[in-house]
Amino acid sequence: MPTDGGSDRVLALQEEVQQLKAAVASHAVVDQAIGMVVALGRISPDQGWAVLKEVSQHTNIKLRNVAELILVWGRTGVMPEEIRAALEDALDRAGPTQIPGSPPDA
Repeated sequence: MPTDGGSDRVLALQEEVQQLKAAVASHAVVDQAIGMVVALGRISPDQGWAVLKEVSQHTNIKLRNVAELILVWGRTGVMPEEIRAALEDALDRAGPTQIPGSPPDA
């Protein structure tokens, strides 16, 4: 008699839902950190993404973890020195960009 694979399918779908929830939460953390970097460095969102990736690569810390540390810094004012130094270096290379409507730098 064949076994009903329905319960296996339900478990697989539940696992997939959990993975998708984690991905959405991770994406939100990264997006928020990009927003902070954009405001801090007066750079574009694309540059903010590039800055986060650069900090992650230079510190060998996962991008999501770098993003979490930046969000913690926004709440507490505390940031690990390694992240701070890499972020400052990356922002120096990335910007600042021209603010629309302002006169060009002399």
